[in-house]
Amino acid sequence: MPLTFTLDPAVTPALRDGILDLWTDVSNAGGAVGFVPPVTREAVRPELVRHLAAMAEGRNRLLVGHDEAGDVVTTAFFTFNTHRLMTHWVWLYTVMVHPRHQGKGYGRDLLTAAEEAARTFDGIEAIRLTCRGGLGLERFYGSCGYKEVGRIPSAIRLAPGDDRDDVIMLLPLD
Repeated sequence: MPLTFTLDPAVTPALRDGILDLWTDVSNAGGAVGFVPPVTREAVRPELVRHLAAMAEGRNRLLVGHDEAGDVVTTAFFTFNTHRLMTHWVWLYTVMVHPRHQGKGYGRDLLTAAEEAARTFDGIEAIRLTCRGGLGLERFYGSCGYKEVGRIPSAIRLAPGDDRDDVIMLLPLD
């Protein structure tokens, strides 16, 4: 079933709880979204609150995908640069697809929707994101048109002795 994507949805308690559940489930499934499993909703909540506060301040925008039942199953947050020399590109953060929907093409759909949304932002010429090495994410993003433009070896420490590369990807919107 196709997803319904919404840019800048109203932040209702149902949406907030849906994103919190999604983020927790993705994290506990091993997703590279800022946490190491096991993680609880309470551990994720402060990070979500920071994202929502940035949205309220106009620094972030949210793209959310709902399934046919209306459940939140994908998200991506856009973050705008405040440095005057970097306002022509936008960051894409917290790109998530619920684990029960992996392999259905929803990740590709989300990235397509994110690209379409970014094309509507005044003056934005590219999307930049980072991903955790060691999971094959750079291959997935590459298959969606992103190019690896940098890599910082061992920049992400999941645990002592478990360091991963921070991979920088870019999608020009020309």
